[in-house]
Amino acid sequence: MDSKKLTLSNGAPYFEHQDSQTVGPRGPVLLQDFILQENLAHFVRERIPERIVHAKGSGAYGTFTVTHDISQYTKAKLFSRVGNSCRMFARFSTVGGEKGSADTARDPRGFALKFYTEDGNWDLVGNNTPVFFIKDAKKFPDFIHTQKRLPRTNLKSATMMWDFWSLNPESLHQVLILMSDRGTPYGYRHMHGFGSHTFSMINDKNERVWVKFHFKTKQGVKNFTDEEAGKMAGKNPDFAQEDLCNAIENGDFPKWTMYIQVMTEEQAKDFRWNPFDVTKVWFHDDYPLIEVGEMELNEVPVNYFAHVEQSTFSPSSLINGISFSPDKMLQGRLFSYPDAHRYRVGVNAHQLEVNRCPFAVNNYQRDGYMADSSQYQDKPNYHPNSFDDITPDVSYKNYEYELDSAHVANYNRNDNDSDHYTQPGLLYSKAMNAEDRNNLIQNIVESMKGINGPKREEIINRQLCHFFRANIELGMKVASQLNINIDANMMNHSK
Repeated sequence: MDSKKLTLSNGAPYFEHQDSQTVGPRGPVLLQDFILQENLAHFVRERIPERIVHAKGSGAYGTFTVTHDISQYTKAKLFSRVGNSCRMFARFSTVGGEKGSADTARDPRGFALKFYTEDGNWDLVGNNTPVFFIKDAKKFPDFIHTQKRLPRTNLKSATMMWDFWSLNPESLHQVLILMSDRGTPYGYRHMHGFGSHTFSMINDKNERVWVKFHFKTKQGVKNFTDEEAGKMAGKNPDFAQEDLCNAIENGDFPKWTMYIQVMTEEQAKDFRWNPFDVTKVWFHDDYPLIEVGEMELNEVPVNYFAHVEQSTFSPSSLINGISFSPDKMLQGRLFSYPDAHRYRVGVNAHQLEVNRCPFAVNNYQRDGYMADSSQYQDKPNYHPNSFDDITPDVSYKNYEYELDSAHVANYNRNDNDSDHYTQPGLLYSKAMNAEDRNNLIQNIVESMKGINGPKREEIINRQLCHFFRANIELGMKVASQLNINIDANMMNHSK
């Protein structure tokens, strides 16, 4: 077949790709070698700022298919009938590590999904855990700083990590999950995914329910032990990326079953905890899982940077029939996620292939870096106008509702919601088996051994009080293996 000509970015063919233009065979390089300049200038700009969190990740395209009818809860067209399907994109990631960190590090895993639906793109941006460390987005920058590096040494620090957790008992539920073997999943195919936050669904009768999203892996849950994860980090730091790509390329397409939990507005008023608190779960016995559909990943992106690195997700990317809740962490993410992408990728990130809605996009946003006018060309950039045929559709009007209070204040996030211990205690005593509990304790102890400095004893004792309040056995075993003498104050805190 005919070969293609080598060209510059403007399409002009050229020949001299490997040798710079010089004055004689050993002379200086000429400034006029614009081919050299273009290649080098593009090369030093090949990277964009890495994500502050979720920097190291893997992604794949696939299909989501509705298998069960939930149209009684939502008017979203995707869920209007069994058999509906759409293309989707998934990105999995570690949270605290940098772009070059190990896939097997002890860390939560991001579980971000983009559904390309006829009513627009829907992003469900969650983790592989149903809860999180904090319940108010105002605390998020401080929390993430503790998972990064010390300003002076640029080293990670068990001291600042446990200092923050010990001062924020709301983190205990997630800490126990993180310190269990669920903190080191065996790649991305063998872990569950969760929307984590409480969302809402609105049906065609304008009735609202609260929902949580769950994705159960059909490959079976599989985790590394702490020792196995450490060895794999040295042997193959890209284990999860390789595992996902190999599975798809071998035709062993990873699959997850999607479920929802549903809580009515009346049930929410009587719920034992704040139903919008992301540090809490809804018990399955009270709010059973309702099967919805199946997600299958079956296509490795042709270019990692273009599709995975430049992919953007935001919980503000919602579709008609699915909406937000008063969850304080979710409310903060509605702003911070799209703002992060505007900074990192650019104001026109939504025009990139991986982020672009494959159906109609009609708005009045124009210009900015890397603007692509192919969709709007010379159409008016203001509304209303007398020239285009864009008409707002009243059927997509926002859900209207009354608030419980008109009083504005900085409410303490823990007022009437300070039970940070019941659910972590049940996680330890009921959800974990003996092996899980043993590995949890060993992982906690190994991590807390890294606490140092003049506040070491204070930090350890403060965290031990939280463990005792959740479960006395847990506190005793951790204290014993850290060689900490148990005093009456700790035991009193366990009541």
